Amino acid sequence: MVREFKPVDQNVEWRISDLTVPYPEAIDQMENRVAAIRAGHMREMVWLLEHPALYTGGTSAQPADLLDPDRFPVYQTGRGGEYTYHGPGQRVGYVMLDIKRRKSDVRAYVRDLESWLIATLARFNVRGERRDGRVGIWVDRGGGRDDKIAAIGVRIRHWVSYHGVALNVDPTLDHFDGIVPCGIHGHGVTSLWDLGITPTMPEVDNAFRSAFEEVFGRTTEELAG
Repeated sequence: MVREFKPVDQNVEWRISDLTVPYPEAIDQMENRVAAIRAGHMREMVWLLEHPALYTGGTSAQPADLLDPDRFPVYQTGRGGEYTYHGPGQRVGYVMLDIKRRKSDVRAYVRDLESWLIATLARFNVRGERRDGRVGIWVDRGGGRDDKIAAIGVRIRHWVSYHGVALNVDPTLDHFDGIVPCGIHGHGVTSLWDLGITPTMPEVDNAFRSAFEEVFGRTTEELAG
């Protein structure tokens, strides 16, 4: 089932997939949407979904960081970054925006994605933080322990963005053991449920949506039904 939202300003469409979406299918749909946005034929879009368990390698992925290549399917992808895991219990947010129309600043766009994740986590009273030299959003567990709760990986084509963010809601955390997440050694991975916070996926979707409006500007209203 796919839920869609009608934009107020005709700029951003929201789509939520309730079933897991195969990774190649998601890439094909994003590629087509990016081309349509660039041509002015379709609106920008935010797509919230889950994938079956898999690993993806970004443009900076190091072969040594793929520790268990036979555990899950591995996809090489054109987004920035290194290896990451996607799977059930992790909400992926694919963001297809016309960056040139908005800011013409890729670094500012990535900063906004970070702010979006931080604002989403704040709705569950979780303090998500940036770390210098480390990609993603982190949670201070105390005693010098930092765990990663969300990943970011983007690609820009002709000033239209795609790929995006991934927030750990309740994934199987030992699935991350087959890689060095984002090439960062010496740190763990956490999730909302691991922190003792147990929202449903629709509650996470609502938090994503309201936080997006806070960071990027109010753009949508839900289509009834």
